[in-house]
Amino acid sequence: MEFDASVYPYASRRRTIFARKGMVCTGQPLAAQAGLRMLLQGGNAVDAALAAAICLTVVEPTSNGLGSDAFALVWTGGKLYGLNDSGPAPGLLNREKVLDAGYREMPQRGWLPVTVPGAVAAWAELHRRFGRLSFAKLFEPALEYAREGFPVSPTIRKLWKAAEGTFAPYREDPAFAGLFATFFPKGRAPEVGETVTLPDHARTLETLAQTEGEEFYRGELADRMDRFSRETGGCLRKEDLAAYQAEWVEPLHVDYRGYDVWEIPPNGHGITALMALNIMQGFQLEQRETVDSWHKQIEAMKLAFSDAQHYVADPRFMHTRVEDLLSPAYADQRRSLIGEQALLPHWGKPFSGGTVYLCAADGEGNMVSFIQSNFRGFGSGIVIPGTGIALNDRGNNFSLDPAMDNCLAPGKKPYHTIIPGFLTKDGQAVGPFGVMGGFMQPQGHLQVLLNTLDFHMNPQAALDAPRWQWIEGKKVEIEAQAGPEIIEGLRQRGHEIVVKEDRTSFGRGQIIWRRPDGTLVGATEPRTDGTVAAY
Repeated sequence: MEFDASVYPYASRRRTIFARKGMVCTGQPLAAQAGLRMLLQGGNAVDAALAAAICLTVVEPTSNGLGSDAFALVWTGGKLYGLNDSGPAPGLLNREKVLDAGYREMPQRGWLPVTVPGAVAAWAELHRRFGRLSFAKLFEPALEYAREGFPVSPTIRKLWKAAEGTFAPYREDPAFAGLFATFFPKGRAPEVGETVTLPDHARTLETLAQTEGEEFYRGELADRMDRFSRETGGCLRKEDLAAYQAEWVEPLHVDYRGYDVWEIPPNGHGITALMALNIMQGFQLEQRETVDSWHKQIEAMKLAFSDAQHYVADPRFMHTRVEDLLSPAYADQRRSLIGEQALLPHWGKPFSGGTVYLCAADGEGNMVSFIQSNFRGFGSGIVIPGTGIALNDRGNNFSLDPAMDNCLAPGKKPYHTIIPGFLTKDGQAVGPFGVMGGFMQPQGHLQVLLNTLDFHMNPQAALDAPRWQWIEGKKVEIEAQAGPEIIEGLRQRGHEIVVKEDRTSFGRGQIIWRRPDGTLVGATEPRTDGTVAAY
């Protein structure tokens, strides 16, 4: 891989980090250090990633929690393993129930969008298969911060403050009592640097550490979730929790410029990034900062996303084969639609048959790409009183259209936005990467990979570069840091450009590359409070 670590073409507060023995990259400094602690105590990359993930439920509760889902890609022993720990809709939740409640599309808040949480199962399964330290040790940093307090970092405060306004209309609703008691005990969001303790969260973490997560699905914690759901109109039951199991999957990949790019298969939308890369494969991009380069990227992503939003669902319910969506012939067909002017995107016809991202690596060759999420800020807003368990709103991504493969049904997994990424070359690990942020995620993957493989940027520059985000139709949001000639040129090509000063919605990424000599090369996101912890 070619890049100059001394070249930073975009304004940056950060520099590429080099280390030999271990590295953890997260969007929150305390969580990165939690992972590093595990490495320094003899743990491997999986131990480090899990400690960081568990810690993030405490120090970044706006984006993830004990009721999150999680996906992971793990490189170990010369092989890449995929884990999908997204949960299904409860057995009592169906389309008719949502329609009877007065909704014509899935709501964002309350009990209806809650799916069975998978993150705790992911922690236990990854540790069982690949961990080295005791399960309880992985919880030590998180427990310290939950009991003794942690200072709120700037980006987390911003997201917490936004949630204060979002949930204000629900203050008197008994179903949301746990949210306000747990995360707004003073009636407001904490300030930057203010110390926050989460005692209920701590007690639950201690139980999970002692029982290796079992209590969450088949114990007192499951009983408490069941009871509160019954009391406040939810569909989640202890039977749903008891039936849940982690799912190992075969990662998907496409070849791009001689590198293999890996993603988790549907129900996740990592396939969106792969479809966009397949389209881009037919273009030669010599320079990043040209109108034509930006235009082609946006158009490729529009076409890929249109397909994904139409065809991607729980794979048990998909009528379109993944192989057809990723075929070179279909990429050629979609690429042929890209001209000089912005398209109004529509799905094609292949042959049919809010999140936290982190990565970790150790000196032994193990590498982890890991992501967990409650979806939108504080998820559904349902927090089980006295436990700190904040439940996700992943069911919001279900369709209510019975003609769609992704239509809501009991026991079915929704279209899912969280996607860890991984890069290999000639059968050897290059490393994990990811850009969290809802529907920005595959768009972030595409842009970071093009920056890396087409424009030969070092990992920090690849994250620093100004980003775009397709919204719908011809509407595209672009960071204000983009050149005015790019913005105006795209408008002339028919794109409806909205320039954004606030960079929060453009994703928050992390990268670790391993050089052939074993040196680790890490970078973290300038759009958040991230840290590369290494030794």
